[in-house]
This record gives sequence, structure tokens and C-alpha cells, in this order.
Amino acid sequence: MPSTYNVRSRTRERNGVLSRPEFMSLNQPPIRNCGPSVSRGCSRKPAQNKQQTGQQSEEPADSGSKDKREPNRMPEEDCMQLNPSFKGIAMNSLLAIDICLSKRMGVCAYTSSSWGGCRSMITLLALTGHGITWIIGTIVCLTRSNTLAGQEVLVNLLLALLLDVMTVAGLQRLVKRRGPWEMTPGFLDSVALAVSSFPAAHASRAAMVSKFLLSHLVLAVPLRILLVLWAFLVGMSRVLLGKHHLTDMVCGFALGMFHFSLMETVWLSSSTCQTLISISTLSWNPSF
Repeated sequence: MPSTYNVRSRTRERNGVLSRPEFMSLNQPPIRNCGPSVSRGCSRKPAQNKQQTGQQSEEPADSGSKDKREPNRMPEEDCMQLNPSFKGIAMNSLLAIDICLSKRMGVCAYTSSSWGGCRSMITLLALTGHGITWIIGTIVCLTRSNTLAGQEVLVNLLLALLLDVMTVAGLQRLVKRRGPWEMTPGFLDSVALAVSSFPAAHASRAAMVSKFLLSHLVLAVPLRILLVLWAFLVGMSRVLLGKHHLTDMVCGFALGMFHFSLMETVWLSSSTCQTLISISTLSWNPSF
């Protein structure tokens, strides 16, 4: 018969062995036997739980990826700005060069400028190409003219001046471009409706008048050269005064040549000019 001491020692050893981690499953109670349907449900639950946890984990990942993708997506407008076309780059470069050169050439913009002492002389030169000056001068010459040929030329010149003033004023109101220097238009400019920069009204008028006089007056070669030089200096005077850009002056010259060509196309005959003169002086006779 084994002694009581030996039995107790064996029991302790067995309990110590069962308390080890590798034998812990032996100490757990037995699992109840589920039926086939129950066992299937039991086996599916972990899979379903895994799928649900996977879906939940995927949703924030997807949302995070979407959030990451959305900032990377650029609208088409930004893409066009980041990758502009060659035409856009060329236009922006030309405009930048135009503004830079025009500001540098505005040496008479203020009395404190580098050529501020010549401002009054340049202003007087620009006044010779003003629309009000030419319209008033043409009307005065028309009232003192006694020949039909002279009146014909003066009437057509007056109509060309009015056409130039209205066209330039309309384009300036449409474009609304500011000059290279922030300046308020003077009184005469406001009267002539020349309040914006593009196109240059003085350049347009000087080009049209010089071409008109060269075509319809017999002038000596020195006078013809002086007339062309006067037209160029009038256009440049507005750039020196800081009123217009260089492109405004160039487009003004081109517009003045267009006005001359248009006036040559619709040239009024002598009889039509006499009728207009008689109507304006309130001495028109219908049987004339």
C-alpha cells in the first residue's frame, strides 16, 4: 500500500504539470456539441466577423486614399495656368516688355521725373495733335475758304476727324486699358472722350491728318518730311508724358491709316460738300 505522503506528492506533481501553458487546454471545460446547423453558424461567425472587420478597415483606408487623391486632382483651369500654351507665354512676355519700356520712357510723366523740365514743351507738342485743336482749326479754315476745292478737302477732313474721335472713344471705353502711370485725364482729354490708354488718340489723329494732307495738298519735300516727323513726335509725346504705352501708340498709328483709307473710300464730292455747308449755315435751298 502506498503511503499517504507519496499520494499527496504525486497529486501535487500532476497539478504542477497541468498548470503549464502547454497543458492549459486540458484544464478548460469541454465544449458542448452543437448540431450541424449550429456548428455551421458557429463556424461562420468568425468568418463573418473577419469580413466585417475587413470591410471596416477597408472603408477608412479607401476614404483616406480618396482624400489623398482629391488634393492631387487639379482643375483644368489650374492645369492651363501651370502649363500655358506658347501663344499665352508670348503674349504675356510682350505685354511685360511693353509695360517695362513704356514706364522707362515716361521721362516727362511728372515734374520730378528725369526730363521734368521739358514737360511743358512736350505737353505743347502733344496739344498740336489734340482732336479739339484740329476740329476747331478745320472749322475756322472752312469759314474762311472761298474755293470749292478747298471747301471739299476741309469738309472731308472735318468728317474724318469726327470719325476718328468717335472710333477712338468707343475703343477706349471698350478696352479700358490704363496707362503706364496712374494719371487722371485732363480737361481737354475728357472733352475729347480720350480717357483710357488704348488706342492712343493723338497717334491715330496725327497719322490720319498727316496722310490726308500729304495726299490732298501740294507740298515741298522739306514740308512733307516735317509733316511725317511731326506725326511721329506727337505720338511719342504721349508716351514720354506717361499717358500711353508703346503698343497704344503703334495701334493708334495703324488706326489712323485705316481711317484715312476709309475716308478715301467714302469721299464726298464737291456738290455734296456744298449741300452740307449750306445746311450747316441755315442757307440751304432745296432747288440748289
